[in-house]
Amino acid sequence: MTAPIGERDLHAYVDGQLDADRRAQVEGYLASQPQAQEQEQVHQWREQNQAMHRLYDGIMNEAIPMRLTAALKPQPMLRALAAGIVCMACGLIAGWFAHGYLAPPTVTAGAAAFAKDALAAHVLFVAEKRHPVEVSAEQQAHLLTWLSKRLDAPIRAPDLQQQGFTLLGGRLLPSGEGPLAQLMYESATGERLTLTVKHAGRTHPGTGFQLMEKGGNTVFYWIDQNYGYALSGGITKARMLEVAQAVHARLQS
Repeated sequence: MTAPIGERDLHAYVDGQLDADRRAQVEGYLASQPQAQEQEQVHQWREQNQAMHRLYDGIMNEAIPMRLTAALKPQPMLRALAAGIVCMACGLIAGWFAHGYLAPPTVTAGAAAFAKDALAAHVLFVAEKRHPVEVSAEQQAHLLTWLSKRLDAPIRAPDLQQQGFTLLGGRLLPSGEGPLAQLMYESATGERLTLTVKHAGRTHPGTGFQLMEKGGNTVFYWIDQNYGYALSGGITKARMLEVAQAVHARLQS
């Protein structure tokens, strides 16, 4: 029997301390909530984490002054006392980390900015009736070759037909950190989703799905190695999460 999701799980989710199965359960729980209270609380905790890091990371990473290091060398007892104090301080800091206020942020400001850009482009282009994409799915091989060349990385279009969506095509998008690839999908009833892909110059730690909402649209975004992905749409959050999980699974295979 699956344990109910509580505040401790939400803190651990923000801190990146859950295993893959429990993280997926928490993400499903958050996506299924009719009210945005839990999502807003999680967002606030992440912002607190980032703010604390901006304030104190520089101090915590400073080198110990040489005069202090030299003063400790001839005094073993003082060194032992100092070590004890440092251990106590580390314990206190660890307690704050466990409480969720100094935990390393799971999503950088750059990833959030990427999600905002992806959602803005989604809103702009899904409304197009005659020109929703630059290159249609009929030229899929050309489309993916072109996008891969422009992003300087292999770009794939996951098959989402089992989720009820067919590839319409794609386009190239500008951003402040380089080009983005946008792939558009459509259901038999005319619902449209876009998958925006970003290629980073270096590998980043992977993240779970993060959620952003604006104007009735939702975007699930995540980082996987040196790629960023943002799935945007106007369907229910639960269905969006299902499609996002399918996208992630297809891209891992």
